[in-house]
Amino acid sequence: MNSLEGKNAIVTGGSRGIGAAVARKLAAAGADIVINYVSGADSAARVQKDIEGMGRRCLTVAGDVSVPADAKSLVEQAIAAFGRVDILVNNAGVTRDNLIMRMTEEDWDKVIAVNLKGTFNCLQAVSRPMLKQRGGVIINMASVVGIGGNPGQANYAASKAGVIGLTKTAAKELASRGVRVNAVAPGFIETDMTKDLNSEYSDKLRAAIPLGVFGQADNVADVVAFLVSDSASYITGEVIKVDGGLFI
Repeated sequence: MNSLEGKNAIVTGGSRGIGAAVARKLAAAGADIVINYVSGADSAARVQKDIEGMGRRCLTVAGDVSVPADAKSLVEQAIAAFGRVDILVNNAGVTRDNLIMRMTEEDWDKVIAVNLKGTFNCLQAVSRPMLKQRGGVIINMASVVGIGGNPGQANYAASKAGVIGLTKTAAKELASRGVRVNAVAPGFIETDMTKDLNSEYSDKLRAAIPLGVFGQADNVADVVAFLVSDSASYITGEVIKVDGGLFI
């Protein structure tokens, strides 16, 4: 594993699932971690305990990334605690699945607000300090459905397609000051978000994955850890799928 010793990272939605796996993985590589969460203080505290058990510093910050002031406060608190932010992982996300004909305006707005606007808010908040320090890495959590679509997830797919466009634009805007921006696009990963799939659909989905299994949160965290490391210093503006071959 590439060393992140001396680096400070913010992970949004870091109290569970992929976010928690990313936070632990970056801490194991030597980074100090700021975990953002909107609910689940107990879960955030457990991740914090794990990270501090590794000898790393960890700060938990409650806040809704879809609110610009909360995103700005998150970055300000991270800088106040640790001095600077070297890594931002925009992982916070929600789903509100339904067919287009049945989708409510509320469900559309909520998913776009958290997944897309929230990613923008945090990226915008961290960009100025990263440009000033002439370095940093931003990872945005996209999804394979943002590339290929998925019935019943028009809002989610649109939000993640937007994240991909945002990633490529930010990569072009920030590169001249040494700030890299990439996206990771997970396929079907075993988390709280996917655990409620019925067995028939789950079996059908698994059969469509060339590797024949659902992914684990650590599979995604491993890719994030690589992309934020010096080994990926010449990679920016990319979207890396972690999907077992589902969207080949």
